Amino acid sequence: MSSRQRTQGEAMSADSSHYRDTAEAAWRWVLDRLDDGPDLPDVEDPSYRNGFHSGIGGLAYVLAEIRLSREWTAEEKDLADAIAGRLTRAIATETAYDFFDGLVSTIGVLTVLDVAGADAAVRRLTALATPTGWPQPHYGPPRFLPDTRLSDVTLGTAGVLLGAVWAHRNGVAEARDLGELAAGMLMNELEPTPAGADWPFIPERFRTDAGRRMPNFSHGVAGVATTLALAGAEFDRPDLVDAAARGAAHLVAVGTRNGAGFTVPRHIPHEGIDADEFTHNWCHGGAGTSLLFLALDRAGVATVAGDAPLVWHRRCLHGVRTSGVPERRYPGFWDNDGRCCGTAGVGDIFLDSWQRGGEPDDLEFAMHLADTVVERAITEGPHAYWRFIEHRAEEPLLPPGTGWGQGAAGIAAFLFHASRVARDGVGAARVPRMDTWWAVTRSTPPVCR
Repeated sequence: MSSRQRTQGEAMSADSSHYRDTAEAAWRWVLDRLDDGPDLPDVEDPSYRNGFHSGIGGLAYVLAEIRLSREWTAEEKDLADAIAGRLTRAIATETAYDFFDGLVSTIGVLTVLDVAGADAAVRRLTALATPTGWPQPHYGPPRFLPDTRLSDVTLGTAGVLLGAVWAHRNGVAEARDLGELAAGMLMNELEPTPAGADWPFIPERFRTDAGRRMPNFSHGVAGVATTLALAGAEFDRPDLVDAAARGAAHLVAVGTRNGAGFTVPRHIPHEGIDADEFTHNWCHGGAGTSLLFLALDRAGVATVAGDAPLVWHRRCLHGVRTSGVPERRYPGFWDNDGRCCGTAGVGDIFLDSWQRGGEPDDLEFAMHLADTVVERAITEGPHAYWRFIEHRAEEPLLPPGTGWGQGAAGIAAFLFHASRVARDGVGAARVPRMDTWWAVTRSTPPVCR
């Protein structure tokens, strides 16, 4: 039986080693690349060394996947202790606050390792807040004004709100106050639109140029509205849920219905961008944007533009599944197999969707993506890694990455998850993470129409 003929609840132990072996080889490559810091070799900027996107923080998420697959080795236990110790010690002086590399990242890392410290990170985030938001050192003159503030979920205020919701769910009492603070700032940045509401990545008052909108999950309204919906449900704030629904209505208005699918441009306006108008990944495509509609469903929103949130969720996934991913159909189409921008991140979302809702198409597609990343692995002895493509360069293959967002660690985590699904079926254990925990609750999705 092929991976594309599996059905709900079916145990598939004959295939599990196909994914597990490559995951272990990729993880071994990452471990053997660590220096004594411990640090990953491709992190050149020290401000990123602790984060989950590119730094050692991301390895905590792989360790969490491994813990559901087998016992940790002594080496892995030591690594977990080193990650937790270094991030905990850094909280008191940390000034970065974001979801990718700052204090919000720290909340996610410490909670996934099941160690203390999230409360200290919450208090530090509260202490760093200004009346207009959190300090942003990376966006300033000449394109942006001094004290620019960001609203998005990966680098801005929505990320703080997501971290506060996750901390609150993990028992941090002070998290509610932090969440209320961040939610208030986001509500102040709401921009009414004809269809609903929008939150630009960088509010227009901080810009000196004509900005583009990036409406999908990482930097746009999809991510902001997701966090508002989750916060509204967590903190019993109907006004936040209403704002999230308005954001979704705007997103639907700027997106495209194509048969049973739904897609949203990665940039608005798209003119002058050297890339396809649509992509299909976690950060700027339908895979990540699908998470918004699960959050709205969780918050009790009945309809968005006339249809239930779960209908829009299925439309997002249909758009991804029928896009041609993961084929590299032409230069510039799907040159990335990583978790943030490529195949592994999409695959994990489809695995979660199948385990929650049982749609056979989700399992078929997820396992096709897992097969693809195994086939594309470069193996050398006990190691495996991946090289992505930059088709505009004379040497199109990029150096192999090690981290969670764009490297072997994140891909290995997806394959560990796929191996458990192949072995245990729909009941396979899953890691609840700060960026997807609401997507692992079982539900019965409606028929997409």
